Amino acid sequence: GLRLCRFCCRAHRRQKKTASHAVTELENTKDCSQAGKPLLCPSHPTEELQLFCEQCDQPVCRDCVLGRHRQHPCDFAANVIHRHGDALRELLQSSQQHLDTLEDVLSQVEEMGGAVRSRAEAVAAEICLFARGYVKAIEEHRDRLLKQLEDLKVQKENLLHLQKAQLQQLLLDMRTGVEFTEHLLMSGSDVEILVSKGVVSSRLTQLNSVAYSTHPSVDDRIHFSPHERAGQCCGYEVFGAILNKVVDPARCTLHGEDLHSARQNQLSGFTLLCRDTAGERLGRGGEAVRVTITHKDKRDCAVKPTVCDNGDGTYCISYSPEEPGLYAVCVCVKGQHVQGSPFTLMVKPKFREHQGVFHCCTFCSSGGQKAARCACGGTMPGGYQGCGHGHKGHPGCHHWSCCGQVKESSECLCGPPSDVSQRSLLRTVAL
Repeated sequence: GLRLCRFCCRAHRRQKKTASHAVTELENTKDCSQAGKPLLCPSHPTEELQLFCEQCDQPVCRDCVLGRHRQHPCDFAANVIHRHGDALRELLQSSQQHLDTLEDVLSQVEEMGGAVRSRAEAVAAEICLFARGYVKAIEEHRDRLLKQLEDLKVQKENLLHLQKAQLQQLLLDMRTGVEFTEHLLMSGSDVEILVSKGVVSSRLTQLNSVAYSTHPSVDDRIHFSPHERAGQCCGYEVFGAILNKVVDPARCTLHGEDLHSARQNQLSGFTLLCRDTAGERLGRGGEAVRVTITHKDKRDCAVKPTVCDNGDGTYCISYSPEEPGLYAVCVCVKGQHVQGSPFTLMVKPKFREHQGVFHCCTFCSSGGQKAARCACGGTMPGGYQGCGHGHKGHPGCHHWSCCGQVKESSECLCGPPSDVSQRSLLRTVAL
């Protein structure tokens, strides 16, 4: 039997080894006299524990003090109880705070467990709702694909039925005309042949001139691409599309402002638009596009283009030529030239930037220098060689001092800096 405080009592009940022990409050015990009995020394059963050994930190009896605790500092329990009791009370208060905190954390953990279960149930409901919607979207997409397939099949069958009826009628007319003509030539008299010759010849000539296709009007090219993006259905992105369009290189076209011209060391490009056999634009990518750009004069000089598949039937071809001159450009799809390929590309020398200033007059931009000239050829009174506001030779608007061009975003007409010409000398000093 042990005497326990309330904290130790709760700890006693938590331990697995002591959880089954019976714990009874002292106030509820029938024999309360045990609480007031003196404690006897375990080493000297006849002696009461009245003293306390500071060095050994334990209660002792008088015989213990005379024995193995002879040299130890000892005092009566009543004299040291306050000091040790206060320390124990402080420790108890600290433990009580931890006890309250632990109980609070335990309560929060239990609440969080409930919150986790509730949240898991809510997310499970969301997953089920999402899955039901996804399944519904896939089923609707499946039905839509099957409807498209059925419509495509009916369309092809109708075209084949029409072609078949036309061919059967033409075959019947042709067979009738041939049989009638053979019978006329074998059984008819000379006069009958001569009389019927005009009508028979006209009929056969008419039948022979009827145009008809030697191949079926449609083909059986119907494919399903499971990885093709098919937009959205019921708010979900779905995949899978029926492909019946086949690219026709002869109907593919090239587009772009810089299709036949480019600048040295500048990024240029054009666009390839792929079409099917009916001339309709393909709405998908993935075609085998090959582009070559080679110099016509320098066989070992070639430009390596970059082909970007936009995924919508268009392809962006970009390149940056390092040498000026004429180039031959070949654009092939599935090994065949597209419409307009091959074609000639002219690469001009790199853009010549203006060396002067874009100004309204030489007087302003040079700070009134008399020796400053301008490519516009204007002069001013008083010995000034450049142009001024409203004076003769002024182009009437802002212009470049180096070449006289009136468009700010233009190429300089002057030659290279090493070219010492009259035009290159007529420049305004740049401030």
